[in-house]
Amino acid sequence: MDRFFGFDLGDAESAIARLDKNEQNVPEMLTVVGEQSFITAYAQLQNGELLVGEKACYADNVIKRKLRFKSRFLTDRQSAQDVRSFAAGVLGELYGNGDLIKNEECSFYIGCPAGWDRNTREHYREIFESAGYPPAKIISESRAAMVSACQSKHLQVGVDILSKPVLVVDIGSSTTDFAYIMGGKEVEMQTAGEVVLGGGLMDEILLEESVASAGLGRKKIQSVFDKSEPWKTYAEFAARRLKEKYYSDEEYWSKNSCQESIVLHYDRPVKLVLKMDAKVADKLVNKKISKLGNKSWREVFISSLEDVKKNITGSEPELIFLTGGVSKLPAIRDWCSSVFTDSVVISATDPEFSVARGLSYCGRIDEDLREFKEELDELIASSTIEEIVGRHIPNLYKDAVDALVEPIVEKVAVPVFDRWRSGEIKRLADTDSVLQTEVATFLRSDECRELLAGPITGWLRPVIEELESLTVPICLKHRVPYTALSLKSYLNADDIDIKVDAKNIFAVEEMTFLIDSIVTALVAILIATIDLIPFMAGPEGILIGIIASVVVLFLGKDKMQETLLSADIPKTMRKLIPKGAFSSRTESISAGIKESFYETLKKEKNDEISERMVNEISGQIETTLAKMAEVVEIPLGQ
Repeated sequence: MDRFFGFDLGDAESAIARLDKNEQNVPEMLTVVGEQSFITAYAQLQNGELLVGEKACYADNVIKRKLRFKSRFLTDRQSAQDVRSFAAGVLGELYGNGDLIKNEECSFYIGCPAGWDRNTREHYREIFESAGYPPAKIISESRAAMVSACQSKHLQVGVDILSKPVLVVDIGSSTTDFAYIMGGKEVEMQTAGEVVLGGGLMDEILLEESVASAGLGRKKIQSVFDKSEPWKTYAEFAARRLKEKYYSDEEYWSKNSCQESIVLHYDRPVKLVLKMDAKVADKLVNKKISKLGNKSWREVFISSLEDVKKNITGSEPELIFLTGGVSKLPAIRDWCSSVFTDSVVISATDPEFSVARGLSYCGRIDEDLREFKEELDELIASSTIEEIVGRHIPNLYKDAVDALVEPIVEKVAVPVFDRWRSGEIKRLADTDSVLQTEVATFLRSDECRELLAGPITGWLRPVIEELESLTVPICLKHRVPYTALSLKSYLNADDIDIKVDAKNIFAVEEMTFLIDSIVTALVAILIATIDLIPFMAGPEGILIGIIASVVVLFLGKDKMQETLLSADIPKTMRKLIPKGAFSSRTESISAGIKESFYETLKKEKNDEISERMVNEISGQIETTLAKMAEVVEIPLGQ
């Protein structure tokens, strides 16, 4: 994709941002029907023309006019058709302005309340698809606001926002969304849900107070509102802008007049004066209204914050990030601080655009991830990893032999010698089959697996270092943290911090599984080649040879000679052979045993063994990389 559009379709107003793939600056806010923040309304004229924005609110010759329909999306089936009609009108404006080009490589990221479930989001996406939009994806508006804040780097508050817990409070016109974010990654976002509490309720109160103060014109204005929902909604939009103007500098307006006049063109023009002052501002947040169960805006908001605090399972947020038009209200910060006493509270610098910009940023982040995974898939599909493993495989055999020979002698050969010495094994020749069985059993034991884990970990280091010379450039190219595919950090348990997050735990588990898989493959090959292992291969086997030489040493050549291996030597004679003599003999030639063992693995069936090991190990490394890539998240701040 070359360009990403962020469409913040709000219940009252909407905005669209656009970001080029390689653009390093903030996304561009597009102008739709003359405004960057335009009214969410559409009107169907008698001639078939479709209008959107402010002019749709009061146009003549209208056969259908709809406003404030998004807030009814979950409860009114007709709302889906209204969303589609409005979206189609906006799409036409984008094409008409040249902001969108037919068949260009682009995608739309469209916001929705954080509380919407997967099925609702998919239904919402299908509406835009049916309206003719390019590929679309639905993203939580709370997450988009957070992405916008992180990417624009304006949160200079002394809090590491990318690693600390953050609560996003998105106050829209009809609902308030709460989202808890940890580490700046979507995978760790816990949504507290949405509350039917928006700035629109304040707009209604302001409008009611203004009408009540209209004197003789009060009844006429109320009559217009009773007969025309579009004009009432239009007046609420005007009230909303005046409210936000007042809250943007409450101290200034406490000493100056903050008002605006609008003319309602219905049967005949009528003038309405909207006014904000300290008295009205107090009513906006403290007046009890029926829509809130006879509670005030302030009471419901604080109660919602307290519910969110109870539902947070992680650490309390160190930062509370406010977005939405009402977030400029200073009292909002005070209420947040009263519930979350240790949190820093800040608001977006341009809340009306933060969601749209964040949505377009999400598009670029997703595209980086898509290209990252595509390039990684190409690496996995190639023979590169097999070649790297193949170059190092001889060292794996040597490391395994070094780790196993002495334990096999101590744990297997010495006990077998004891069994022969006690008479349990009748002939020296019988020790061959006994050794094969016992060695195989030992190789399958947990003790053996533990012995191999260390050498395999050490062997993996140069393999992974060579592999990371390929994966790190892929990560950096697509703005993915290079540690996302790093296995080297997890090779030793000592490297793991006790406070590792979920992502690190995943990597540690995959590293453990990788090592365990290599152990399994190596053990399987060793068991399959037991008949080739020199220290127990027939009469010439090294260990059998040691036993025989010790017997000859203590009993004399004249007594044993050719019948040594097949003879059933009396127990009394066997007891004459000290156990320590056998052990010391094996210790003196352990280096030779290791060399013979290693050479056997190196020469006998080398191609078959090596190919099997390379395929086993490469396959496990590739699987591990693929699984790690599945959970890769690009940090929200770049």
